Amino acid sequence: MWPVLFSVFGIQIQSYGVSKALAALVAAWLLGRAFRRLGFPVEQAHSLVLWAAVWGFVAAKVYFLIDNRAQFSWHLLGSSGFVWYGGLIGGILTVVVLTRRYRLPLASVAGATALPLSVAYGIGRIGCFLAGDGTYGTPTDLPWGMAFPDGVVPVTVPVHPAQLYEAAGAFAIAAVLWLLARRWLPLSVFGGYLALSGAARLL
Repeated sequence: MWPVLFSVFGIQIQSYGVSKALAALVAAWLLGRAFRRLGFPVEQAHSLVLWAAVWGFVAAKVYFLIDNRAQFSWHLLGSSGFVWYGGLIGGILTVVVLTRRYRLPLASVAGATALPLSVAYGIGRIGCFLAGDGTYGTPTDLPWGMAFPDGVVPVTVPVHPAQLYEAAGAFAIAAVLWLLARRWLPLSVFGGYLALSGAARLL
């Protein structure tokens, strides 16, 4: 679709990487706002997002390598292969460790992270769509079916733009979580995020 946004001094700026950076920045901003409302230090919110993103990416790559161990080769380390569930596990573990270190109430932090997580995921999926990363849907004759001949993983027949479906679902979930946060306990909000996002990925 649009895997390379532009070049600077011969260095290609990839839409995939830009989307992930933007997702982290937006998540940091949203979590910072939530921390401010809760009376927690905003800089700790930014630290949580930074380290959760770093270790989330590491865990996502490790999960991908384990999932593809039968076809393992060293070039997979430098490939674009990541698995969302691995990233989620790595990110959650990082947040738990840092929350204990900062002596913050884990339930409140979990509830505060739900909406930023969903928004960040939606932004990331738009990046996957722009990159044409291969996470497409099945072939379709519907008017909005799209081919990705220039994608990272090319496909020349119209397919469902599943990445956009997931992005729309993530933003819808974020809206639901915003409403639930006014009525539910923080840990219930995070549980709602896990349930809704898990259900959305099964559709």
